[in-house]
Amino acid sequence: MTLSRTYVRRSLISAVAASGVVAAGCSGTPASAPAQRQPVHAAAVQADGDGLSAEQDAAVNSWVRATLRRMNLEQKVGQLFVPTIWGKGANEAHPMNKERYGVDTPAQVIQRYQVGGAIYFNNTGTDNIDNPKQLAEFSNGLQKAALDSAPHVPLVVAIDQEGGRVTRMESPATEFPDAMAIGAGRDAENAKKAATIMGHELRAVGVNQNFAPVGDVNSNFLNPVIGPRSFSGKPDLAAQMVAAQVGGYQDSGKPTDTVSSSVKHFPGHGDASQDSHHVLPVIDRPADQWRAIDLPPFKAAVDAGIDSVMTAHIRVPSLDPSVYPATMSKPILTGLLRDELKFDGVVVTDSLSMGAVQENFPDAEVPVLAILAGADQMLMPPNLDVAKTAVLQAIQSGRLTEQRIDESVTRILKLKAKRGINKRPFVDVNQVDKVVGTPDNLKSAQAITDRGVTAIRNEGGVLPAKDAQKITVTGWGDTTTAEVAKRITAHGRTASALPTGTDPTDEQIARAVAAAKESDLTVVLTNDLNAKPRQRVLVDQLLATGKKVVAVAAVGPYDAGFTAAPAWLATYGYRPVVLETLTKVLLGEVSPQGKLPVDIPDAGQPGTVKYPFDHGLSW
Repeated sequence: MTLSRTYVRRSLISAVAASGVVAAGCSGTPASAPAQRQPVHAAAVQADGDGLSAEQDAAVNSWVRATLRRMNLEQKVGQLFVPTIWGKGANEAHPMNKERYGVDTPAQVIQRYQVGGAIYFNNTGTDNIDNPKQLAEFSNGLQKAALDSAPHVPLVVAIDQEGGRVTRMESPATEFPDAMAIGAGRDAENAKKAATIMGHELRAVGVNQNFAPVGDVNSNFLNPVIGPRSFSGKPDLAAQMVAAQVGGYQDSGKPTDTVSSSVKHFPGHGDASQDSHHVLPVIDRPADQWRAIDLPPFKAAVDAGIDSVMTAHIRVPSLDPSVYPATMSKPILTGLLRDELKFDGVVVTDSLSMGAVQENFPDAEVPVLAILAGADQMLMPPNLDVAKTAVLQAIQSGRLTEQRIDESVTRILKLKAKRGINKRPFVDVNQVDKVVGTPDNLKSAQAITDRGVTAIRNEGGVLPAKDAQKITVTGWGDTTTAEVAKRITAHGRTASALPTGTDPTDEQIARAVAAAKESDLTVVLTNDLNAKPRQRVLVDQLLATGKKVVAVAAVGPYDAGFTAAPAWLATYGYRPVVLETLTKVLLGEVSPQGKLPVDIPDAGQPGTVKYPFDHGLSW
C-alpha cells in the first residue's frame, strides 16, 4: 500500500484532533452519527512525568483527555484488546479471520471490534511476516483501517522480538542471540545496543510495542519455557541487563524512532517446572525468596521507566493463596506491581489463549478477572467477541465500573502518545532498507554475539581445532547441523552434516560413530539432555571412538552437567549469528569470551554445582 501525503496529513489531523471527530461506528452507531460523549473521570487521566518534560507531559495529557472524552463505552472497551490477526497484508482475506472474527481481512477485524492494537507472529499457525518492507506496508494498512473508522485512534502494533529463538522478524533484519548469551557477555552496553538496534528496526516497519526483555531469573535449570530467554540465573546480572535493554528500546532516540518495552513475565516465571502454554504452573517459593530472586529485574525495569509489564500465567501461593494466576491476581498486579513498585504504566496480560488460563477459566471470565486484578491490555483472547461482550456486561451489571475502564484506556492512550504513535502512525516504506539490517547493525550484532559463546570444559587441548581438516557435525537440529557444517566449510575446512534428531535411533548413532572414526574432529550438538537420554547415548558413543569430540550445548547450557565430554561449549541458541561465532571459536579464529550466567548442576549429584556461575575458559 502506498499512502499519499494528502491521506497521511488527513489521517494525522484526525488522530490528533482534540474534539469534534465524527464516529463511523462499526457496532450499531450510524456512520453519520457523532460519537456519544462519555463522562471522563478526572482521576483516570492524571499522569505523572514518566521522564517527559513538563511541556511534553501536558501535550500527552491533553491528547489523552480529548481522545478519551470523545469515545463511547464500547470504543473504550475495544482499546483494551490486542488480538491475533491472520494474513500478511491489511486487506488480505484469510479464512482464519472469518472463522475467528466473522470478517475476511485484518483491516476488517480492526474496524469491527475497534481494538486498541494487534500483534504479529511468524510461525506456522499465524504467519504475518515475509520481509521488513512487507511488514511496513502491513502496519500502514492496519493504521489506516484504525484511523479511517471510529474511534479514529492509532494502534499499538506489537511483537515478541526478544532475540534468539523468540525472533519474529528474521533476516534480512538484524538477528541477535538469546538473552542468556548476552548475559554471558557481561556487557550492559552491549545489551543496550542490541535493544537499540532491534527497537529502531521494529519502529521502521511500524511496530511500536515490543514484548521484551525477559525479566525472569532462570533459577530452575529444568524450566521448560524460559531457559536461555533469561539473561541469568542470578538476579543482579538479570536486573542489570534488563535495565540496560529498557533504555535501549525506549530512550535511544526520538519517541517516533523507539518502541515501548514490556518486561515479562511478572512476578517471575524463572522457577517454573511446567510450561504455561499448556498448564498452570504453581511456584512454591516463599515470599522472601521471591523478593530476593525474582523481584529485582522487574523493579529495575520499573525504575528505568518501562512503559509496560507483561503478566505471567502462574500461581505463586506465597504472594496470593487464591486459585488465580498472577494475570488475575489483585494482590499481585495491584498490591505488588501498582502499590508497592509504584508502576503506573500499562499492564498487559500474556496471551489469553494459553492453556494455563484457557483450560482453567471460562473465556468470558478471564478478561473481567484480569481487569479487576489491575491489567490493562488483554492480549490474544481466544474469542474476541465473547471477551469484549463479557467486559461490557460486567460494566452493565456493576461488577466493573466505567471509571475502572477509563483508567486502563488512559494508560494505553498515554503509551501511544509517549511513543508519538498519535503524531506519526505511518512509516515510510522507502526508508526501511536504510534502517533494517544495515551493514553497521549486522556488524554490531556479530560483535555482541562473539562475546557470548562460553567454553565450559577443554580437557586435553581439544580446542581450538586449528589443525582439523575433516570435520563431522552431528547431533540435534537438521538445519542447525547443516548450517554449522556450511560455515566451517566457508572458513576453509571440509565439513559434513549428519543430523541425528531429538531422539537418535541406534542406526543414526551407528552412522555418526562411523563418520567420527573417519574425521579429525566431531562436533555434536545437543538440546535438553535431561529429557532426551538418547542424545546422551550418542555423545557417549562418539567419545568411545577415542577421536576428538566437542559437545556443544546448542540451547540451554545445562546439558554440560549430564555427560563428561572433555570439551564443552555453550552457545545459548542457534541463530546464524551465533553459529558464526561457534565456528570461529571451534577453529581458533576467536577466543571464547563468555562467562556462565547460571550455575550448571551435576546431574549425577543432585544439589551439587558442577560448573559455577562466572566460570568460563579461554585460550
